[in-house]
Order: sequence, then structure tokens, then C-alpha cells
Amino acid sequence: MHKSPRSRRAFPPAGYGGTELIVSLLTEELVRRGHEVILFASGDSQTSAILYPGCDRALRRAETQEPQVYLEMMLAEIYLQADEFDLVHSHVGCSALPYTQFVKTPTVHTLHGAFTADSTKMYRRFCNQPYISISHSQRQPCPDLNYIHTVYNGIDLDAYPFRAQPDQPPYLAFVGRLCPAKGTEAAIKIAHAAGMTLKMAGKVDPVDLAYYHEIIAPLLDGEQIQYLGEVSHTEKAELLAGAAATLFPIAWREPFGLVMIESLAVGTPVLATALGSVPEVIQSGQTGYVCESSEELIDAIPDALKLNRRACRDYVASHFSVTHMSDRYELAYQTVLAILDGARQRPLSLITSI
Repeated sequence: MHKSPRSRRAFPPAGYGGTELIVSLLTEELVRRGHEVILFASGDSQTSAILYPGCDRALRRAETQEPQVYLEMMLAEIYLQADEFDLVHSHVGCSALPYTQFVKTPTVHTLHGAFTADSTKMYRRFCNQPYISISHSQRQPCPDLNYIHTVYNGIDLDAYPFRAQPDQPPYLAFVGRLCPAKGTEAAIKIAHAAGMTLKMAGKVDPVDLAYYHEIIAPLLDGEQIQYLGEVSHTEKAELLAGAAATLFPIAWREPFGLVMIESLAVGTPVLATALGSVPEVIQSGQTGYVCESSEELIDAIPDALKLNRRACRDYVASHFSVTHMSDRYELAYQTVLAILDGARQRPLSLITSI
């Protein structure tokens, strides 16, 4: 049995929520493969697994000032029952680590975020726990953990209709949080320099409100530079599919960058900064261009518009599908269980929580 915890957003997420999307896809595929899966998530989640609601509805939209309290209650429930399960698969960062030492059931931790100074101290305190990275570059700030595998994120290609030709007149797309790390201002400057329309979609977190109002909002004219807000999955897929290229001018060590493979899945090449996972995800010169600066990104736009859009989708199908991702997770589970008591080739009883 696989037990996996997370409750901040519903499954699958209605809007922004990359980690929630990945856990939802993995959960559904594990159930399809015959595993018994208990999903610890918010009560408004939709899943084929057995749902254990850690709260009535997604905390992101709930009126609570202490979401951590609900997470702690959920983790307590999971580890009180842990002896009934073969494996716990955690997607909640370092929050689950203190609980793992009180039970014999192994916990596999997928690291979805970047390391911080504080979280690194916790991870190193529990460095022998089995960890899964979502890119090789993600490991570099903390290489001394017990990494079992790198498992790249995967998506359901059926949810991303392929577009052989972009819309006319051509435009650039930007999808992601509007914040300095994601390179929102850089994307706008690139579009201005290229003389192209930029359509942006994504949320603005409370911590980034000042940045948005002071830096980004004055640059929005509703014509060349358009902000569409936080869009639905269908709207996001349409936005990416219609674009001539997607801009990903990040300014931080991106652990994975789901929007890159979402863009490639619909056929749209990606222009990205060479930080974090980008060189692992983008085949520069084939599915986009990996550049060192905004100036290089601007220069690469004409060449990006000539790339084969079908090749972009085919690359995702062969490297970043749900099937490929789930295969790698099953291998990780069996690796951990084999270390404990010898290989067990049977359907697992799993708990997954987000």
C-alpha cells in the first residue's frame, strides 16, 4: 500500500499547482496498475485512490491562518497507521522527516522544491532517509543525501492537444508565478526587444504583490503586453499551443519547471535561461534554446520559430510521459523495499500524501 500526503490544494488542481498535478497523475496511474493507494489530501479532491481528507477543502482557498496545523494533524494520522502499509510516499518536503524515525515502514521523499538554508539543515539531519530528486541539478546544493533515483516529472499528453502551427500574428507566452525568480520582468523586456506580443498567465503570491504592483503592472498595456491572470488548465494549454515560443527566463535554480514540458507537449519550443534543470529538459537547438542571458534569448527567437513542433511533442512523449514517470517511481519503491527485506514483486500497498 502506498500512502502519500498533501493537502494545500485539491487534486487535480483547478489552477496553479504543479506538485499537485504530478501527485494526482502518479496516484491515478498507480491505481490503474493495481496498487492499493491511499491519498491524504483535501476533501474536495477527485481521485480513484482511497481518499483520506486531511481537511474539508483545499487550504489555499480556506479561511485559515495556520495551514501547518492541518499538515501536522494529517502526518500524525499517517504515521499512527504506518505499520499497516508497505510504503509512505511523501511530497511535503521536510515536514514528514521527524515522524519517520518512529515507524518501521519506509518513507520515500520526493523533493519538489529548491533547498533553502533552513530546510538543508533538516535534510542533513535525516540524510539517510530515501530521497527522490526531480532533476540531477536539484541535488547540487545538498549532494550528501541518500538519493535513490532522479524521477523527472511527467504529464498526460492527452490533456495537451498538439498544434502544428502557432496562431497568427505570432506571440510569445509566459506561464508561471509573477515573481523575480521566474523572470517575469525579463520576459516583458524580451518581448519588447523582439517587437512581439507577450501573453502572460499565472498567479501572484502575497509575497510578490509589491513586485507586481511596482514593477510589472506599469508595464502591462493590454495590447503588446497582456496579463491573463491565473488561468484554468484548458486555457493554459490553449495559450501555450497558440504561441510561437514560450519564454522561461528564470533567475533561480529551477528544480524542474513543469511549464517547459507542457509547452513542448503542445508543440511550442521553449526559450530558457541555463539555470537549474533547464539543460536537462530542453534540447538546445531541437526543442528550444538554452541561453546564458536575455540578450541571447532575444537573438534566439527567429531560430526558435523555425523548430519542428512535432519533434517537441515527440520528445515529451519519449522522456516526460506519465508512464515513464510512474515506471521510475515503481523502480524506486522496489529499490527501497528490497533494501529492507529483499525484493517483493507484488502489488504494493501505498499511502501517498500531498
